[in-house]
Amino acid sequence: MHQEGYVKTIRTIGVVLGVFAITGLSSGCLAVATPAMGVIFADVKWDGDAEGSLGSKEGTACARSFMGLVSSGDASIKAAAQAGGINNVTRVDHHTKWTIILGEYCTTVGGN
Repeated sequence: MHQEGYVKTIRTIGVVLGVFAITGLSSGCLAVATPAMGVIFADVKWDGDAEGSLGSKEGTACARSFMGLVSSGDASIKAAAQAGGINNVTRVDHHTKWTIILGEYCTTVGGN
């Protein structure tokens, strides 16, 4: 009887640690910036800044994350402006899209 209680305690500890591990790994994707958070999925666009006319050109730059463990990319205004051939940035917008596994943060600029 004593051994059964020990096994049950070990199993309970294992389940609790497993839940914490899964929660910790899956919440790593939550680090992708967004003004409206979703637990399983997010696809949110929002304005950053605008000055003057919207301009005739547009450029986008993105950074991506895999399970919050590995991330890469350049989502800077400078990278987005270079992608669109823009010298004078007049508008900055952002877009976040992520699931529990993959995350993406993009900056879109407009200008001339």
